[in-house]
Amino acid sequence: MLLNGVNEERIDATDRGLQYGDGVFETIAVVNGEPCLWQRHLKRLRLGCERLGFACPDGSLLLHEARSEIASRLTGVLKIVVTRGAGGRGYRPGSHADPSRILNCSARPEYPKDAAHEGVRAILCSTRLGRNPALGGLKTLNRLEQVLAASEWSDEDIDEGLMCDSEGHLIEGTRSNVFLVRQGNLVTPDLSNCGVAGVMRELVIERAVSRGVRVSVQPISLEELRAAEGVFLTNSIIGIWPVVRIQNWEYELKHQNVDLIRDIMVRGFEF
Repeated sequence: MLLNGVNEERIDATDRGLQYGDGVFETIAVVNGEPCLWQRHLKRLRLGCERLGFACPDGSLLLHEARSEIASRLTGVLKIVVTRGAGGRGYRPGSHADPSRILNCSARPEYPKDAAHEGVRAILCSTRLGRNPALGGLKTLNRLEQVLAASEWSDEDIDEGLMCDSEGHLIEGTRSNVFLVRQGNLVTPDLSNCGVAGVMRELVIERAVSRGVRVSVQPISLEELRAAEGVFLTNSIIGIWPVVRIQNWEYELKHQNVDLIRDIMVRGFEF
């Protein structure tokens, strides 16, 4: 683990990331010894820091430290955390921020075998996401809603939980973005008020549009989710997972826009 460029596993107890969740993070797939979708992750990291009001570490420095932390590991997961840094008591940030950066590379998680081809099962979580346009789309360190939602099931056959906002609109999974397939086109939730705008979500949208597939970003009701021809999940580690069941609603793989999904996966990740 690298803390501000030094091999260190301890952080200042007054760090605002620890005290208040005052920071952002990125979770990046490592493939063939390289951090995938690097520029997209860096773009979102910079946006998060800007919205929270402190400077993002230099991109070339982060890439140098990322490769140092990855070292000889061919596959894995790189996590980058940037906080506002150490500070005194009270919510109000000081006039000067000295951000902290933490990089850690770990083994790739074990996911269900053939999930990308055979599909996964999901449930609807009762934990709701609070709406706040100031934080909509960002990947901040405040993940308690996801922690609570992910604690709602213990069935090993369930691979993900889907979350709604306080008004009952579908937003995302506990660790993924959601797409609906409708008449061969794609629909994905509007994340203006809450949820994380994932880099794989962005990539799927771009590649779908480039193939002439219409993508709508809009509020989605549970009735629309139930009536969808297909549903799939995305994030930068899992790639794309088709969903075959949510609660007692079933979705056939033949309706998941398989050609589009295959095209995205064959073209692979960008470094």
